[in-house]
Amino acid sequence: MFVSTKDILEKANEGHYAVGHFNINNMETLQGIVKAGVKLRSPLILATSEGALKYAGIDYLYCLALTAANSAAIPIALHLDHGRDLNIIKECINKGYSSVMVDGSHLPFEKNIALTKQVVELAHAKGVTVEAELGTIGGAEDSISSRQIIYTDPKKAQEFVEQTGCDFLAIALGTSHGAFKFKGQVHLKMDILKEIKKTIPIPLVLHGASEVPKSIVTMAKRYGAELDGVKGVPDDQIKLAIKYGINKINTDTDLRLAFDAGVRWFIKKKPQDFDPRHILAPARELIQNVVEERIKLFGSRGKA
Repeated sequence: MFVSTKDILEKANEGHYAVGHFNINNMETLQGIVKAGVKLRSPLILATSEGALKYAGIDYLYCLALTAANSAAIPIALHLDHGRDLNIIKECINKGYSSVMVDGSHLPFEKNIALTKQVVELAHAKGVTVEAELGTIGGAEDSISSRQIIYTDPKKAQEFVEQTGCDFLAIALGTSHGAFKFKGQVHLKMDILKEIKKTIPIPLVLHGASEVPKSIVTMAKRYGAELDGVKGVPDDQIKLAIKYGINKINTDTDLRLAFDAGVRWFIKKKPQDFDPRHILAPARELIQNVVEERIKLFGSRGKA
């Protein structure tokens, strides 16, 4: 069975490390993530976006994730990422997800509070925990996009948590969704993070924090991908964010890039082979490699 996301993150908060949230869209992506977690004895948070649910169907992804949770000897939680459709949020709560994210970051402050409070009441009644978001990050991923970054106000963050009763909070420090994150140097607002951590005891979440690994990008470009100008969040910034209080770090773009690079490599090297099992296996292996590196960076290795 799935474990509580809240339990996973409270342990991370107490132990001063972060746990990876990894988005899943299909079986091979899931298998690569879980193999990495098992190998390094790390807890995992598997996540489905609304886009993934529309693509694959909630029953398919839920059953795949549940199979992993029941067969892998590590703690695995299932989480809804960026829930904006209240019907989908309710469906995930009733289905048996460990946690749901209600994303009201695009709404005015009071409306974000009202929506989040509504979801908290629905979720807590079923034993499901809730992630909320205050502030916005840039970029685009799935159906979530923002033209600008609105940094989280520490004073409003405290009020928001007190009024909504959310279990963990995603904050905006300067990260961005997607692979085309930044034009210049990357400097996350650690002063904001430190101020928020002083007043908010719950675990904090960092979205848009994919590394965009150079080796994976180089491989994908070698076999046809057009990825000029992509840039991710450097490891040193991630380490600082964890040091100052981030406990959950979302990763999706890196998995997509690894999948793309693996498929492109195989098709280019063996154009006569049309067996999907052969085509997708290298993608699964690259995803495992990427997740292993993220687990080591986050400090969750051996925490299962």
